[in-house]
Amino acid sequence: MPYVLVSTQIRLENGPTMVGDEWNDVELMEYLGASLCKELGTNYIEYRTPDPPRTVLNKLETKGYSMVGMAGVGQTCIWTMHKPAKESLDSLPRSVNSKESDSEEKVEVIDK
Repeated sequence: MPYVLVSTQIRLENGPTMVGDEWNDVELMEYLGASLCKELGTNYIEYRTPDPPRTVLNKLETKGYSMVGMAGVGQTCIWTMHKPAKESLDSLPRSVNSKESDSEEKVEVIDK
């Protein structure tokens, strides 16, 4: 996927860091050490890593991503990372929800 949204709340020095939704590239999420989580009261699943944003951004840079935007919304910081898309459709990542997914993903439910 050419774009990844990275976000964190309140403090930048420590995690967790949100790195995408359930449709993100599974292999990239594994590289980032992220797992699927669902907070009680929400209707979406997201990938979350315990690493601080700085570590996540550094890891994404080593994979060819660069920052194209950053914003602060309330106590949330959001970074938009981009990697030039490959020309072949064969290079598209498989989603957790795709039919060719060969393993069941565990979703952690977080009670706030």
